[in-house]
Amino acid sequence: MEKREQYTPEEREKRITDVTLTGSATNLFLTAFKIFAGIVGRSSAMIADGIHSASDLLSDIVVIVFVRISSRKEDKGHDFGHGKFETLATLIVSLMLFTAGFGIMTGGIKSIISIFKGNSVASPSYLALAAAIISIVSKEVLYRYTKKAGDEMNSPVVVANAWHHRSDALSSIGSLAGIGTAMLFGNKWSVADPIASCLISIMIFWVAIKMSIPAINDLLECSLPDETENDIVRIASEVPGVRNIHSLKTRRNGPAIIMEAHIVVDPGMTVMKAHDIATDVENAIMEKYGRDTHISIHIEPDENSE
Repeated sequence: MEKREQYTPEEREKRITDVTLTGSATNLFLTAFKIFAGIVGRSSAMIADGIHSASDLLSDIVVIVFVRISSRKEDKGHDFGHGKFETLATLIVSLMLFTAGFGIMTGGIKSIISIFKGNSVASPSYLALAAAIISIVSKEVLYRYTKKAGDEMNSPVVVANAWHHRSDALSSIGSLAGIGTAMLFGNKWSVADPIASCLISIMIFWVAIKMSIPAINDLLECSLPDETENDIVRIASEVPGVRNIHSLKTRRNGPAIIMEAHIVVDPGMTVMKAHDIATDVENAIMEKYGRDTHISIHIEPDENSE
């Protein structure tokens, strides 16, 4: 694993807020533009797509509010800080993403049934087609921009919000396919739009589940992956004076890590020397995983030593 770049809580909150507000401004523009283009361009798919963009605004609000709460320092009621609020926000955004996918799937099925019943569909115009293309490009750029920031800030909720942006781009691909097919081959091929939307909704479901599982694990206090725990053991073992490390327990608190472990040292050394070794272990782990890592070290004498 690569060493993480260190950010203060204030820098982290500001960066996440700036990125999310950029997304909010984009979503606000796309919501108005796509609904307008859907009405004027006679495309029900584009109107639905605009409503989907409006749901992204809600996820942006969730990110901003919960990241601000999670950035608060420890207090009497939260000895380890408020990091779990960011985990909760990740789960909320994932559920919103799942809901968006369900809405796309439901709308697609209804449209397919309506078309097979013989209901006519108005032929869309080039304005609706242009709106779909603009949405795909802008939301994919926004996804990459937000995803990069989420990875840099070690923020699962920002990553989840990035995927919400991509789900909007994917729904616009479905709209583009339906609009383009109807314009090229006539209304008898208009069923291509809802079919594509249903296929895209399945992909959105998969992303929502993929984002929600780690959040649920963190809220249930699950241990960190074996790769991370093995890395922590390696770092501690390389500190001079540490003879062994065991009883490692880990969990995640939002972007931060909480861990405790027992380290074995020479039984003949002074309490001060053992304390210095424990401090060195803490500093080595924080150097890799961030200064907000909560570490509890228990010192044990080496019983096998003569």
